[in-house]
Amino acid sequence: MEKAFAALGEYLLLMYAAISKPEKARMYWLETMRQCYNIGVGSLPIIAIISLFMGAVTAVQFAYQLKSLNLVPMWWIGAIVRKSMILELAPTLSALLLAGKVGSNIAGELGTMRISEQIDAYEIMGVNTSSYLIAPKVMGAVFMFPMLVVISVFLGVLGGLLAGMLGGFYTSTEYVRGVQDAMKSYDLFIMFIKSVLFAFIIASIACYKGYTVKGGAVEIGDASTQAVVQSSVAVIIVNFLVAFLLL
Repeated sequence: MEKAFAALGEYLLLMYAAISKPEKARMYWLETMRQCYNIGVGSLPIIAIISLFMGAVTAVQFAYQLKSLNLVPMWWIGAIVRKSMILELAPTLSALLLAGKVGSNIAGELGTMRISEQIDAYEIMGVNTSSYLIAPKVMGAVFMFPMLVVISVFLGVLGGLLAGMLGGFYTSTEYVRGVQDAMKSYDLFIMFIKSVLFAFIIASIACYKGYTVKGGAVEIGDASTQAVVQSSVAVIIVNFLVAFLLL
């Protein structure tokens, strides 16, 4: 327990140091844009594939269940897929995917820099390494992840449309009616809140694990694994808290 509290304190202090004012704004800006490209564009293919099939599976499963209930109109499937993607599937599953892809990559990158003493070299030159190496990664994740979630929602809804039409469960008109029915802006607000929180959790935990690693190649692998596991658990817990407090 003492080690857990010590690690939490070390994490909070590192995050505080990371948000300190940068010395050269242009250098930080370029690094942030590089991280935005790596996180956003690099993660887009896997997010697109998973989201398309998430929406398709959701539509098919609910259509199979509701088809036997003659009193339930099939256009409800559109509303169910839309709400499921916005409130849960797109932000949460995308976050878990990014925890595995982006989190392990960040932890491995910083861990390698720490073991090879590149971070020490930066510090000797007077660079605020906690700010220069961590802040751009966190900001890039916070900026790009909501965009990825929006794309995920769109492709999930599209996947539900294609799957339902191919299976003959409903027409495109019925599905679009369901997607447009009782649309609430508050659902989008919850989605963006989750996206920002999840992005910060994944990037910050991965940066902490990589930045503070000690040892050699084995420890770098352990740090990457811990970053994925701990950030995934934190995402699930925060997801429950947001749903419990705001829904």
